[in-house]
Amino acid sequence: MDFKSFLIAWYNKNKRDLPWRNTTDPYLIWIAEIILQQTRVAQGLGYYLRFTSEFPTVFDLANANEDKVLKVWQGLGYYTRARNLQKAAKRIVKQYKGKLPGSYDELITIEGIGPYSAGAIASFAFKQVVPAIDGNVYRVMARIFGVFSSPHTSKGKKEFFNLVLELMDRRHPDVFNQALLDFGALQCTPLAPKCDDCPFREYCYAYRNNVIDSLPLKPKRNVPRDRYFNYIMMVYGYDTFISKRKGNDIWVSLYEFPLIETNTLINEGEVAMLTEWRTIFRGVNVKVKHVSPPVKHVLSHQTIYARFFIVELNEVPRFVKKNFIQTPKSELDAYSIPTLIDSYLAAEPAAKYFF
Repeated sequence: MDFKSFLIAWYNKNKRDLPWRNTTDPYLIWIAEIILQQTRVAQGLGYYLRFTSEFPTVFDLANANEDKVLKVWQGLGYYTRARNLQKAAKRIVKQYKGKLPGSYDELITIEGIGPYSAGAIASFAFKQVVPAIDGNVYRVMARIFGVFSSPHTSKGKKEFFNLVLELMDRRHPDVFNQALLDFGALQCTPLAPKCDDCPFREYCYAYRNNVIDSLPLKPKRNVPRDRYFNYIMMVYGYDTFISKRKGNDIWVSLYEFPLIETNTLINEGEVAMLTEWRTIFRGVNVKVKHVSPPVKHVLSHQTIYARFFIVELNEVPRFVKKNFIQTPKSELDAYSIPTLIDSYLAAEPAAKYFF
């Protein structure tokens, strides 16, 4: 079987028309590949166009305010990607004079660029013969060639890398990698792959042995932990109060309302008895205008159950003045906030009781 010829023939008939494929600019290719990590193409396309419009060059990204970068990124999740993008942009400007390095080995040393992204940039922009292996590629290789090594181990990753490298079209590594990615995304899909019209049907190990659903080997899943957030949305005239998240937790550098995290889901009366609540509102009378039912928000490694307490103030507590940013409610759109909060602000209770 001439794998690359079959694959590229399929690609020429079925390839997706994507903006980052119509350029050899490594910066634009890099931005696309980072956005598409953990993001479907249909969802990522709009973000790519918006991000590259706001930051058309690596210099624009390097010199931008971090809050603006996170605001443009808002909704994509996994905000570490955005922070690493800007960190890497600063390094590229300083160390490489604004030009991404052209080799896989150098690219992989840059913040946020892993083996797949390095392979994609190196092959798409610089025509370097190096694999770009994501989940789509692992699936195609495992099924067609019967690879039972786990792609979630270093040994398995190396085996897949060497297999793809052996099969690659040396003259057109960019086309080969793009074809392989599209084949996994469009033809050899995770569920209900299109085996009936697959060019590799008679060669495919998984199809011939009826193990399509078993390959590639699945990782061991960690059970997500539950967390319980109680957000206090203060209303003081036309203003409210927010703070910027810090530390090593989720949503670092995003803004949120004052938060009290508890070990379990508790009701309005129990929240008001907490030390944190009394510390925030010490010496000040407050009126709770609305309490939301629990809002479930699922992340990859944890599930958050959030309740929103909309509270009216007649005066600003000292603790709040010292620890939070006072801002007009009408200007919350200027801040980068977690999708959980953004979605609640767009809901009817917030429109009725908060704005």
